[in-house]
Amino acid sequence: MSIIKEALEKDLHMLRRRHFLKQCASGMGAMALGSMMGGCNTPSSGNDIASQIMEKLPHFAPKAKRVIYLHMAGSPSQLELFDYKPELEKWHGKDCPEEFLKGKTFAFIRGTPKMLGPQGKFAQHGQSGAWVSDYLPHFQHVVDEVCFMKAMHTDQFNHAPAQLFMQTGSARLGRPGMGSWAVYGLGSENENLPGFIVLTSSGRYPEAGKSIWGSGFLPSIYQGVHCRSDGEPVLYVKNPDGIDRDLRKEAINTINEINHRNYEEFQDPETLARIAQYELAFKMQTEIPNTMDISKEPDYIHNMYGTTIGQSSFANNCLLARKLVESGVRFVQLYDWGWDTHGSSASEALEIGLWKKCQETDQAMSALLLDLKQRGLLDETLVVWSGEFGRTPMQENRDNKPAPFMGRDHHVEAYTIWMAGAGVKKGFTYGETDDIGYFGVKGKTHVHDLQATILHLMGLDHEKLTYDFQGRPFRLTDVAGKVVTDILA
Repeated sequence: MSIIKEALEKDLHMLRRRHFLKQCASGMGAMALGSMMGGCNTPSSGNDIASQIMEKLPHFAPKAKRVIYLHMAGSPSQLELFDYKPELEKWHGKDCPEEFLKGKTFAFIRGTPKMLGPQGKFAQHGQSGAWVSDYLPHFQHVVDEVCFMKAMHTDQFNHAPAQLFMQTGSARLGRPGMGSWAVYGLGSENENLPGFIVLTSSGRYPEAGKSIWGSGFLPSIYQGVHCRSDGEPVLYVKNPDGIDRDLRKEAINTINEINHRNYEEFQDPETLARIAQYELAFKMQTEIPNTMDISKEPDYIHNMYGTTIGQSSFANNCLLARKLVESGVRFVQLYDWGWDTHGSSASEALEIGLWKKCQETDQAMSALLLDLKQRGLLDETLVVWSGEFGRTPMQENRDNKPAPFMGRDHHVEAYTIWMAGAGVKKGFTYGETDDIGYFGVKGKTHVHDLQATILHLMGLDHEKLTYDFQGRPFRLTDVAGKVVTDILA
């Protein structure tokens, strides 16, 4: 009898639960969906999920409608590219003073390293007089469009945690990427394309992997969609042999009908996200192939970017980024791997590996700014360039021996990023480091400050853009961050 009683009680419990969820329009399901949509009007049924990921009102008038974020995974040396330190040249080859080592933690430096002067040749460029080295000859011509931030600092000195921190606001796994937060807050401008698209180059993912463009605890409809610049843009986006578009649509309708029934019974918001993903994937079949096709671009554009049709490259990805924002994609994230310069090999040497990486990217990133400007898109698109941390003013020193090539260790105290476009000052430098580029002395900017500023430019208050999870509201900037108002145009 006890087994029968337990079964009856279980059925009764499920009946009461289903009745409660189905009959109470303002019950748990509605509340969960309202939370999912970040305070937007709660839809009356699961059928409205697609409309809820479309454009939403920002907290205030935005300067930037879209963002293109160029992340140089591995972290370029600011001392070879942007932060010119003639005083460091005088220190070249001398033992590093104890004051820069005592109480500090480095990824690899042990013992007393030698100071390392800048390897690039610097000169001032543009009307702004910005210092840029000969590693970036094309970029020298666009500095008057750029806002440099030269006293960035972070909390993390290893690649994966630092990349997570830069992109998700936390060094731990499980937080949404910046692009996910942007689409969660603002929706997408184009119902046929994802609001957040990711492009990778140089043959490898960043050390933190796909987690840095994941949606974390946000509904999965907000995660970044990884596209490829060669071959099929999105794997399996094409119909298999023997399946036409009508049959594919019929299959998706059947699957989503089952999902709707599942949602009506259990009121799980993630079911709605799954429905929306199926519908978006179907729409992408017609939009993605054309948007991701650079072969129809005129020759002067290919010459401008240095692109090669059919190739996976940073240059191709920069051109694709322009096409994507032109088509209404909210957040485009480019990751280019290979910027770690410890000096342990030629590929990691400041005078060889870094030079090569600059040759691979300099023309395309400069062309991206010029192309956006000539199309009238730069005024409403924010372009961000960064690594995850900086490099030390001293040479790499492992086991009390210098590296075989010129190289620098990871550095959290000071590094340079730049932004251009919507809402930031042109030809402007914010922040300053000391005479050897070790510490920020003016305009120090934390990673959370940068994140708050990017969201602000998109019309989002970083303190109000929250999502309830595990009993408390979370946000991109955790419990910190302030908008860097001095760089705003």
